[in-house]
Amino acid sequence: MKNQIDASIPVLTEVIPPEEISATKENAVGAVSPETAAATIANGTAGRSEEDWQALEQTLRENVLRQVLARIDFVLEHRVRDSLADVLQIAVASLAVEIRTGLHKTLEEVVTRAITQEITKAKSSK
Repeated sequence: MKNQIDASIPVLTEVIPPEEISATKENAVGAVSPETAAATIANGTAGRSEEDWQALEQTLRENVLRQVLARIDFVLEHRVRDSLADVLQIAVASLAVEIRTGLHKTLEEVVTRAITQEITKAKSSK
């Protein structure tokens, strides 16, 4: 029983008789809403004219485009943030190395100068 296909569910390879396609030509008014498109898909091929199919295709394209545009800002922001985080991490790491090197060099010069001054002071006081 599980392997039997329900005859009321259309399949992608189903051929639509021309009578069903031309039956809705008089019913076509305005653009197809997403609800109408979903109902058409849910009800199978309910006899649509070429213009109806084009309107349905246009509506589906607009809906997909609207959904993509709604998410594109989030995706771009996320990718830019990730890329910037990597770049900033590298920059901070190299900056920390430069600061550490400069601080080491400065401390060495200060300690050397202080020792030299103390030695000079000790020699002159004798």
